[in-house]
Amino acid sequence: MRKSILVLAPLAFVALQQSALADPPKVDGGRFVTADGMSLYTFDKDTTPGVSACTGGCMSYWPAATAAPTDKPAGDLTLIPTADGKQQWAYKGHPLYRYSSDKQAGDTKGDGFKDVWHIAKP
Repeated sequence: MRKSILVLAPLAFVALQQSALADPPKVDGGRFVTADGMSLYTFDKDTTPGVSACTGGCMSYWPAATAAPTDKPAGDLTLIPTADGKQQWAYKGHPLYRYSSDKQAGDTKGDGFKDVWHIAKP
């Protein structure tokens, strides 16, 4: 039994690493979503192209839609640096975010939040 655990542990680690990689946003139903169908949002206070105004506690509720190190920008979908050194997806210079209260694919609980958060649309 112990030998099989030692063999399976590295395989589990590789699987976790692969699942952590993000895919570029895609359009579904006229809105941007993650590869697993979670809604993406824009923030009205992002007024400087390529710069996120969501900092501090804001990031707990509105995490950046981060890219995998291997992801490449394409067309109007670009990558911008985050404060922690990762890359965040942006559409036409507007950073894209997820909403922590969206729990399953198709949820749009963040749309219209405080009149400054909106579903990201192409």
